[in-house]
Amino acid sequence: MQINLTHAIGSRLPKKLAHFAHPYLEQADGIISGTDDDALSKRIALLVFVIRVFSAAIAFLSQVLLARWMGDFEYGIFVGVWVVAIILGTVTCIGLPTAVLRFIGKYRESGEDDLLRGTIIGSVSFAFFSSTVIAISGAVLLYYVQDRVTDYYVVPIFMAAICLPMLALQEVQDGVCRAFDWPGTALVPTFIVRPIMILGFMLIALAVGFSPNAVTAMVVTVIATYLASAGQFVSVVSKLKAAVPKGPVKFKMLEWSLVALPIFLVEGFYVLLTSVDILFVSVLMRPEDVAVYFASVKVLALVHFVYFAVRTASAHRFSGYLESGDRARFENYVAQTVRWTFWPSLFLALVMMALGKYFLMLFGENFTSGASLIWILGLGIVFRASVGPAESVLTMSGQQNTCAIVYVATLLVNIVLNWSLIPHYGLHGAAIATTAALGFESVALFVVAKRTLGLHIFIVPPKKSTTNDGDGVAAK
Repeated sequence: MQINLTHAIGSRLPKKLAHFAHPYLEQADGIISGTDDDALSKRIALLVFVIRVFSAAIAFLSQVLLARWMGDFEYGIFVGVWVVAIILGTVTCIGLPTAVLRFIGKYRESGEDDLLRGTIIGSVSFAFFSSTVIAISGAVLLYYVQDRVTDYYVVPIFMAAICLPMLALQEVQDGVCRAFDWPGTALVPTFIVRPIMILGFMLIALAVGFSPNAVTAMVVTVIATYLASAGQFVSVVSKLKAAVPKGPVKFKMLEWSLVALPIFLVEGFYVLLTSVDILFVSVLMRPEDVAVYFASVKVLALVHFVYFAVRTASAHRFSGYLESGDRARFENYVAQTVRWTFWPSLFLALVMMALGKYFLMLFGENFTSGASLIWILGLGIVFRASVGPAESVLTMSGQQNTCAIVYVATLLVNIVLNWSLIPHYGLHGAAIATTAALGFESVALFVVAKRTLGLHIFIVPPKKSTTNDGDGVAAK
């Protein structure tokens, strides 16, 4: 049974209000009941956003409770190590989570089921085994150099190494699910199930007498990550059996590698770009400072989710539209994704800037000093939202090499600014460096898209030029 909001709500409103609301209700009906790609993309983006908002609430609650249970010192150690683990979990996938979006979309469009099966099997297997090798190598190296590492970081880092293969597996499974438009299977295990289990297992650990420190937090995080990843794997395999027919498997490892490696640079530099401030704060400042900065970033997490939702719903469609040769449809869709990203991000950023202090109070008295950081970091997020998922447009359009160069340059800007500003301005220096880097990245992506693809990827549309024809009539 389809829901008709235009009739159900519009018929009950006063006449003037109904007239005003009518176009918006029609748009909502189109999203809910539409069968075209645009309606499907909006439904997926909305579902992803709802999942991420719900997960943000869970994650925020869990971080508040962890901070209160552990204190700012131990909490700072935990989040510093966990951020590094998340970065490595993405980097060790060698660009596969995004590459599979491109190839799965391409092979589904062309009907090459043998290559489709090869892409799925090869990406999952490679990510798991490569991350396992890297984790073991890192653990062995840490064993021999642990005397040079601050003692309270050693055991949590070992725990993070154990967690790494499952983090990488989740990343690739997320990419496969996104390519098949399964946002629930992609996101729920990672962003809802895992944080709930971390919180539940931590509560149990404290109840039975374990110390509320970073080591205990990392142990329960490892357990939760393994359970969530395994459950997601079982669900993905079950769905793939129904979606992909059985048959021979074909691999094009060289072709896939040539595409995945530049994407790996893009993804790797992007992840570093979004976390380099926390890494520098972890190295140059005390664990208590790391805790305050991380809490400020967490308050703004909801704003980031708008971009994530649009990117998740749209990335593989860019490739599909280009493959079909429909340039007009491609350009219109790109413009829509920019609008979907910017306006909600701007609204949420303003809300968080106004209420950020009160959210930080939940973490504890020592965390309210991060309120000013939210204003600085929020401005950077709005800058970035003004070009929407521009890097996905470039990557899915075969411009992954150019996109990688943009991220290399942006990362270097971020590193130089963090290294220069943090010693003088502390946490505010990290926030200023991050915002400046995001502004640089936005401008660079806009310029690159304009020059390489002829696309105007910016929230402000281009001016339409007018010329006079022979009759003196303005022609657009």
